[in-house]
Amino acid sequence: MKELVVVAIGGNSIIKDNNSQSIESQEKAVQEVASHVCDMLEGNYNIVLTHGNGPQVGLDLRRAEIAHSVEGLPLTPLANCVADTQGGIGYLIQQALTNALASRHHRQAVTVVTQVEVDKNDPNFHSPTKPIGAFFSLEQAEELKQANPDWHFVEDSGRGYRRVVASPEPKRVIESAAIRTLSNNDYVVIAAGGGGIPVISNGHGGYQSVDAVIDKDLSTTLLAKELQADILIITTGVEKVCIHFGKPEQQALGETTTTAIQQYMQEGHFPAGSMLPKIEASLSFIANGGKRVIITTPEKLPQALRGETGTHIIQG
Repeated sequence: MKELVVVAIGGNSIIKDNNSQSIESQEKAVQEVASHVCDMLEGNYNIVLTHGNGPQVGLDLRRAEIAHSVEGLPLTPLANCVADTQGGIGYLIQQALTNALASRHHRQAVTVVTQVEVDKNDPNFHSPTKPIGAFFSLEQAEELKQANPDWHFVEDSGRGYRRVVASPEPKRVIESAAIRTLSNNDYVVIAAGGGGIPVISNGHGGYQSVDAVIDKDLSTTLLAKELQADILIITTGVEKVCIHFGKPEQQALGETTTTAIQQYMQEGHFPAGSMLPKIEASLSFIANGGKRVIITTPEKLPQALRGETGTHIIQG
């Protein structure tokens, strides 16, 4: 019986900076990811990939706003921008995987357009927190804010200022049964891209879209729980999670337990805007029956899955 691994790839792993926004640059980045995924498939695993879209959805939204203001074209709702990026990034990953798998494995990759239900009364609709799009200087952000009073900006991890939008909590992945069926039949599935397209119940058994961007790590964790995955891998910018980060006593964590992680969390080792959401997602996954969470960089995915690097969180 193959173990099921759900892997979250950040949107910033595909667009690494403002100079890497072209499709050609994104293709190169996803080809690297595809190579790592093929290495992971050398083990006895089924793999479901998710991905972020923070840089891409911001670019799509800005492109639509410029087209509207300059040419009078209809505005594209944010939910549709999420859907557009889910399809576009999913296509890039799917093609890269298809090409990589052709010479190494008898498997196919498939992308599932994925809706994620949220609560229409979620308070996060009134408090934008999700960074999207390009990085701006303080002066640029202030100019954009002046021109667009309803926009909100935050400083993002020392890299500059980014626009933020509403980010409600995911409640249910609508297509999880289809994703499970595909995975059980040895497809490499790309799903819940950009956190999933946010939808709310219409009260009649159906759904309608809502403008927001769901956090990719939260949606990935929810999907992993619904699929009853064995292992959840969250990629980030560091090979291992550290405590006392940036201090002389900095310590990288290898294998650790949920009890230890909770203690580190209470001591304030994990910044709210970066590592803390990944830690909270990890604890939630294990509390719901997951065997292991691995946090590492995309480049170290195969080695981390083999237990050679990364931070490994287990029950205990």
